[in-house]
Amino acid sequence: MWIKPVVLVAFLLSLFILSVNGDRTIGFSQGFAANAKNDVFVLGIFPRRNTKVTINLFQPLANYLSKKLGKRVVINTSRNFASFWKGVMENRYDLVHYNQYHYVISHEKSQYSVIAKNEEFGEDTIAGSILVRKDSGIKNIRDLKGKTISFGGGPKAMQSYITPLYYLRRAGIDEGDYGKYFAKNPPNAIMSVYFKQSDAAGSGDKVLDLPMVSEVIEKDELMFLVRGEQLPHLPWAVSPTVPDDLRFKIQTILTELNKSEEGKLVLERAKLTGINKAVDSEYDRHREIIDAVYH
Repeated sequence: MWIKPVVLVAFLLSLFILSVNGDRTIGFSQGFAANAKNDVFVLGIFPRRNTKVTINLFQPLANYLSKKLGKRVVINTSRNFASFWKGVMENRYDLVHYNQYHYVISHEKSQYSVIAKNEEFGEDTIAGSILVRKDSGIKNIRDLKGKTISFGGGPKAMQSYITPLYYLRRAGIDEGDYGKYFAKNPPNAIMSVYFKQSDAAGSGDKVLDLPMVSEVIEKDELMFLVRGEQLPHLPWAVSPTVPDDLRFKIQTILTELNKSEEGKLVLERAKLTGINKAVDSEYDRHREIIDAVYH
């Protein structure tokens, strides 16, 4: 098993548990706050990865949007899901990239409208999953009783917590039957299993293939214990304060990135193979899963 020493040290120093039973989170919002001036446009990106990586990946997109829209586009991100969600509820973001739970709730409560969804590795779907080490002796979901599970992000993480919880409950495994911890983000949840800090990880199935994971660990040492149904990928949505004409223009810019060399470079930097059009009804199955878990 080969691991880059610098990466291992960084991982162990940051190590991964933010709270037990989700009672507390730590971190702070970073970036620019929303600006009411018409010449500033705020792009909110959720903490699927750490802050530095997130800004590095999406700054070219912000620059591209700025050129196309004739507005200064600034990125706002957070170190954890809780502070990011606070930004959503305070309507800090004009355009926001987040998970399906974030979208469903923000659409209901704040009238955010989905316009697009990720395409990664040539697919615009993703599945909530539970991963374990192949040498763990865990063979089926019922074997997780009495084990520790690290969920990536927090209680609002769709693929990394809500969907895995849905499958745990369907298998008759309730909270209290296992130890529950929240990792800072999905990659950290996966690495916590790899480094034997927890027995299982809740994560989206595509996270295992992200370079920041696949280039650090031997992913063949892990396996999917549960790989849920493929559902529409991570959404992009606009605030209700964005006019219809601007909303359409942003959708066109995002979904036509792969039609130009400059746009392809933006996608490559963001580790995307495309951004495709999306409509609200595509997230109805997510609504059903959320309702089953939280109501």
